[in-house]
Amino acid sequence: MSESRQSPGPDAAHTGGVTSDDSRYEAVRSRDARFDGVFFLGVRTTGIYCRPSCPAVTPKRENVRFFPTAAAAQGAGFRACRRCRPDAVPGSAEWNVRADLVGRAMRMISDGVVDREGVAGLARRLGYSARQVQRQLTAELGAGPVALARAQRAHTARVLLQTTSLSVTEVAFASGFTSVRQFNDTVREIYARTPSELRAASARGGHGRAGRPEVRDAAASGDVGGVPLRLAHRGPYAAGQVFGFLERRAVPGVEEVLGTPGSRRYRRTLNLPYGTGIAEVDEGPAADGWLSCRLHLADLRDLTTAVQRVRRLFDLDADPYAVTEHLGRDRALAPLVARTPGLRSPGAADAHELAVRAVLGQQVSVRAARTLTARLVASRGKPLAVPDGTLTHVFPDADALADAPLDELGMPDSRRRTLRAVAAALADGTVVLDPGADREETERALLALPGVGPWTAGYMRMRALGDPDVFLPGDVGVRHGLALAGADAGHAARWRPWRSYALHHLWFATTLRDG
Repeated sequence: MSESRQSPGPDAAHTGGVTSDDSRYEAVRSRDARFDGVFFLGVRTTGIYCRPSCPAVTPKRENVRFFPTAAAAQGAGFRACRRCRPDAVPGSAEWNVRADLVGRAMRMISDGVVDREGVAGLARRLGYSARQVQRQLTAELGAGPVALARAQRAHTARVLLQTTSLSVTEVAFASGFTSVRQFNDTVREIYARTPSELRAASARGGHGRAGRPEVRDAAASGDVGGVPLRLAHRGPYAAGQVFGFLERRAVPGVEEVLGTPGSRRYRRTLNLPYGTGIAEVDEGPAADGWLSCRLHLADLRDLTTAVQRVRRLFDLDADPYAVTEHLGRDRALAPLVARTPGLRSPGAADAHELAVRAVLGQQVSVRAARTLTARLVASRGKPLAVPDGTLTHVFPDADALADAPLDELGMPDSRRRTLRAVAAALADGTVVLDPGADREETERALLALPGVGPWTAGYMRMRALGDPDVFLPGDVGVRHGLALAGADAGHAARWRPWRSYALHHLWFATTLRDG
């Protein structure tokens, strides 16, 4: 299996020159939040690890160790700081850029693959032996797949303990632990408190169930089934651009956007490993560093997967500092970058759904694609057991479309054949759109299918696989945006490795022009 390495390494793309322990220490001294999640520091004298922006007194240089992941710090015996909560920072944007084994593995671990399928399942999906995966992750990140998954479970558990009224047993299994004993031992080791003590301390500090406004609202409305969460992001976040992008493409039955710009709520159904779910995300103030989310899940074991899918959809692990620094140096893009700080490249909550929607969007307007997709959902989607507002269906599975005639869509025979071919390839594994899929191999497999051209394959690569370096020169909106910026398609080579973000700047400029 190939390992694509077309993007620069993490130091070049993300750390702004922070490539040594001394430069990392300078970032800590300045409490630079740009590096939260890029690295962590452990303090030998206290046994605590922190994020670089921790407000505590800066430790002496000789007392500091640096780690590439929270799991590595935990593995070295350090406990999470109670002031800066280093386990809660956004995921490193490095994993979105990197297309090698480590980057792909990290995206899969975040999606809960190790929790559901173990290290053997992760290795099988990556196409390597479990020993190779263990060795490479440990060598580069200081922790293997089990430790990385364990750190993620611990963070999920802490959030649930401090923001919900779920019982300790429910929290344990919702977090991905296989036993309450394992859950208790892990929480005590990482946070130096029992689960009950974590919950009690949070309540005393005004952060427990009685003190969190989003939880009070849920209790007052009688909606005690939803899990309220704060989804962190780094840097500025162009919520208006993201919510507008999703609103224009929202498909009735599986998505809806309520409210007016500045206070919108995006809602959608989710098809998850253990059942269905509904996600709600509020546009909210752009400067708070997080988006308010509520998840309604048929099975709490789907919590980690649901969170990661929402994070990918809203591109919450991006590094806006790196994107702005690079694209802002380009004369054509600089005005657009300055006008929309924190612009994101929305991903997908369901990769198979996105692939089908990409085919339906071939050579038609956004509005026409939305109409076609709504027709498909109404005829082939899986009805929810109980409709929730206008949300009535889960998007149809690929295998349900592979042999369907699809006459109800009113499309030419050639496009229906393409749709069935894509669905069949997804169903039988010819095309893999897992979070950690090899992007180059996936694009080649897509282009081998009848009726799939560069635009369709590129759009899937950008959104379903979260590739930050895709450009679609044949797209009508892109051509209009290039004209507005006074650039041409050949100019795009200068925008690597962030061409997906450049593309969204061009799209957004066209949207603003057209009102």
